[in-house]
Amino acid sequence: MPGLLRGVVRTAAVAGTATAVSGRVRRRQDERWAAQDAPPQEAPPQQPPPQGGGGPDPIAQLKELGELHAQGVLTDEEFAAQKAKLLG
Repeated sequence: MPGLLRGVVRTAAVAGTATAVSGRVRRRQDERWAAQDAPPQEAPPQQPPPQGGGGPDPIAQLKELGELHAQGVLTDEEFAAQKAKLLG
């Protein structure tokens, strides 16, 4: 059972990362195509992209990882690695 839960957590982390990367790539492509179609004008101020790239809330993910660690599902090393991925 713990192996299954680790797999689920790992899959969720990979899926969230893939979704965030895919969204960023699409947004950048849309901006490039819009710039090619529009005549050159004064560029509007750019807003920074939202944290997490539109994925799940990192605070909620950290809480979930903390609970899994407290239950003994994740080792100290696995917990530290997943936390570093979420925060960095």
